[in-house]
Amino acid sequence: MNILHIAWKGIKSDFRDRRTLFFMLAFPILLILVLGTALSNTFTSSLPVDDLHVLYKDTTQEGSFQQFRAGAEASGIHFKKAADNMDGKKEVKQDTYDGYIEVSDKGVQLYINNGNSINANILQGMLTAYVDKFNIAFEIRKTAPDKLEEAFTSGTQANFIKETSLNPEKKPGSLDYYAIAITTMIVLYGAMSASSLIVGERVRKTADRLIAAPVRKSEIFIGKVLGSLISNGLCVILVILFSKLFFKANWGNHLGLVFLVLLSEVVLAVSIGIGLSFLAKTSGAPQVIIMLFVQLSSFFGGAYFKIENPEGIFKLITDLSPLTWMNTAITKIIYANDFAAAIPAIGINLIGSFLLLLVAIISLQRREGL
Repeated sequence: MNILHIAWKGIKSDFRDRRTLFFMLAFPILLILVLGTALSNTFTSSLPVDDLHVLYKDTTQEGSFQQFRAGAEASGIHFKKAADNMDGKKEVKQDTYDGYIEVSDKGVQLYINNGNSINANILQGMLTAYVDKFNIAFEIRKTAPDKLEEAFTSGTQANFIKETSLNPEKKPGSLDYYAIAITTMIVLYGAMSASSLIVGERVRKTADRLIAAPVRKSEIFIGKVLGSLISNGLCVILVILFSKLFFKANWGNHLGLVFLVLLSEVVLAVSIGIGLSFLAKTSGAPQVIIMLFVQLSSFFGGAYFKIENPEGIFKLITDLSPLTWMNTAITKIIYANDFAAAIPAIGINLIGSFLLLLVAIISLQRREGL
């Protein structure tokens, strides 16, 4: 019962502290909203393209280019016939049109506006396809003139290549990504409050009263750790539910497994705080070390910006960040239904937690007080 009383006291103290509530609840929610909104363009795979405006001059007697023009206009390319006294190259240079096409018996010439490379590449690609088809028709006319019309008719075409994407829509958007990344980051910040669980009693001069009370040191230690785990776990649940309900963040269909992975990180964070509080020689050193560790882990773990395909020494550094294996595991669970991805993350977190708690327990046994 002593353990439960101590744990309950710790939970009430955490939720009465406005600074703790703001940092563990309001701050991550605000950060998800700001980063998810501001950096939304970096998570889009499509690029909007405005309609193209093309000036053309056709001096041929055949209607092949007119067929090409009719088909291209259906794709958002608008053609305008150049007047006899109009300089098409000058119009393109002045950015009036995206391109200028001259069609004559000698061939096809294209002049493009390099100011917009995307529009220029689209126009060049479509015109190249038309020229290739025209060349084929020219060869057909030399050998079988009666088949010429078929080269320019839009009969039924067979799709010899079929492109299929596996789960094309199952990829995180900006809010989805930062809901995961910021949650795992804020869990790691829980080490700061955990570092003061025992040190705080020494600073407040209440450690001697606890030792004098009919309570074993093991009960005090377990009660404080348990209370911190529950407080941080509840904050994680609230952040997940808020981001899911209000930001529509995708946490997948296996929320229980995702929370289990996050819970293992909570255990690791609390263990880091407890372990450093016993290893450090001064009361303020643990929080300085934890702040530096969490900031570096967040930076190299992709909490502030997405890191894709790191190489060399940079990859080694990112792999050392707890956020890297946490974000990777949760993303695979949500978007690939890869349940096995949870095993390495949970295993590393629990092994690290065991070693740090072991250090704290040994140090506590060697002390006369807390």
